[in-house]
Amino acid sequence: MTAHQSSPRISLIVLAAGLVVWEIAGRALHFNFLPPFSAVAAASWELIRSGEVLGHLAVSLSSLAAGFGLAVAVGLPLGALMGRYRAVEHLFDLYLYAFMASPNLIYVPILFALFGVGREAQVALVFLYAFFVIVVNTISGVRASDAALEEMARSFGAKELHLLRRVVLPGALPMVMAGLRLGMGRAVKGMINGEMFIALTGLGALIRTYGGRFEADKVLGVLLVIVAVAVVAVGLVQAIERRMTRWAES
Repeated sequence: MTAHQSSPRISLIVLAAGLVVWEIAGRALHFNFLPPFSAVAAASWELIRSGEVLGHLAVSLSSLAAGFGLAVAVGLPLGALMGRYRAVEHLFDLYLYAFMASPNLIYVPILFALFGVGREAQVALVFLYAFFVIVVNTISGVRASDAALEEMARSFGAKELHLLRRVVLPGALPMVMAGLRLGMGRAVKGMINGEMFIALTGLGALIRTYGGRFEADKVLGVLLVIVAVAVVAVGLVQAIERRMTRWAES
């Protein structure tokens, strides 16, 4: 058995061990904020069965898709241009790294003032969470282009557009896809934060509601759904990454 084949099995063993520890700790310690895993799983299933979670989940996923899609549509071209052309980099790099260094939650009052309590502010926060890491990884990938391959392509008469399409962007693809994977994880965080602090619907709002009632089992039950959403979303990006970078493995 190879290391790649054994990795999922090891992950499942670690996950099962963690759940057992959670169950034992919840039953032994009797903390109100740490119910046993079995109680949390039962609460999560009841929320799903009743349809309460599914309605909020649809709202959350639509905001996640819109915000992340916008981050990709804007971040990839900007990152490619900044990585390739110094003039574009000097035009945007100060603002990019200043915004990236700032906590994203400080933009909540600004987004609230601009868009009010609604979907637009939530989508904008998801965009901000994902955008910067996508841009930075794209810049790094483009800059890592093989100079020898570029020189060889130029010697055969390749123009700038052909260099970008045939040499630079394929070489940058692993870093770009890593940025998309990290961006998706951050987008899920932005989705939940936006729903908890701005929007009145979605999984984040559901956590806020049950948290206000001190129903720890339901809060953690919704959290399990959020973790599942994050795992599936990042897994989809990883599947696309493996498909698009298969040539690099060979």
